[in-house]
Amino acid sequence: MTVNSDPDVVDGIEYWTTQPASNDGVLGGYGLGSLPRIDSLGSRLFLLDLYPDLSTVPSSRRSLTSSNPPTRTRALDVGAGIGRVTADVLLYLVSDVVLLEPVDPFVQEALARARSSTINSDLPRGHPSWPGIADQTKSIGAGFDVIWCQWCLGHLNDRDLVAFFRRSHDALRGKAGKGLIVVKENICQDREDGTGESIFDEQDSSLTRSDLAWKDIFKQAGLKLVKEKVQEGLPEGLYVVKMYGLR
Repeated sequence: MTVNSDPDVVDGIEYWTTQPASNDGVLGGYGLGSLPRIDSLGSRLFLLDLYPDLSTVPSSRRSLTSSNPPTRTRALDVGAGIGRVTADVLLYLVSDVVLLEPVDPFVQEALARARSSTINSDLPRGHPSWPGIADQTKSIGAGFDVIWCQWCLGHLNDRDLVAFFRRSHDALRGKAGKGLIVVKENICQDREDGTGESIFDEQDSSLTRSDLAWKDIFKQAGLKLVKEKVQEGLPEGLYVVKMYGLR
């Protein structure tokens, strides 16, 4: 690894095209242990804390006496891979999810999983099927209530990342200030002088940014940080993983 080099998006796509289109492939060999479940549960709880109206049952997050019918919500899964976050996080909480993914083998695997969800009776109880597959419909709407970005933004340099966040902000529905961007990424250490750090990985052409480096990017993009949390319970030896909620 080196410091302060720019990633190349094409090189990153080429790298991921060589990886297996499976949980183990997209999670760097950690897809068969506890990591997927711990990660997904942490993500759902984080999203519910920020957007309690997404709760599907009456609870401390959603009023027991509310008479308002639930509204149809829409999310964008950025760097969706094989659809792991869509299936294990977003479809538990939102009505429709649009997947954004440039690696074709991952797209094909996500589509296969989506089709399987409509016919597979062996799915865990309560596991959501993918809407739009069985009835062959599309999610067509103006903007998104949630834009979820996980383990993918390291493939953008700082300039492109700021531009991406600004476009994402413009794509939020933002009703009553509820539109939300979530970033969940690996975090390296800040520099000893109290400034942000970025470490370049030549293998997959990506940057691992420190906490202050991320916050500087958010500030440049004009985003407000409303919640941050470290993902707990992950295996030892990995980077710290942190979640940021932005509006």
